[in-house]
Amino acid sequence: MHVKRFEDAEPYESPNHWDVVGLRLQGFEEGGPTNQWVGLSQFLPGGGAGPDATPFEKVYVVLDGEMTVIIGGQETILRRYDSCTIAPGEERKIENRSNHACTMLVVIPYPEGAK
Repeated sequence: MHVKRFEDAEPYESPNHWDVVGLRLQGFEEGGPTNQWVGLSQFLPGGGAGPDATPFEKVYVVLDGEMTVIIGGQETILRRYDSCTIAPGEERKIENRSNHACTMLVVIPYPEGAK
């Protein structure tokens, strides 16, 4: 078992994101997961990401607050404990349109050759 305490989580920068702090909970470390990494994103009101796409799927789980996910012009609001999977190559934009912070768990496979 590989345990990583929250106080030991390291911040990371995500391209094309704004008003967010990302913490790597698991991944890119000795003894950690071998096929994906897990991040905790804390979006301020007005924060978001995109539009962009990645060559691999990703999973979002809203832990607190709400996040608007926009794909193909269709808007979906995810609230506490709602989740979604973004398919490889699917362009998405996310926006925290509320006046509360949004905390979101993000699960993403490692990029080719990264681990």
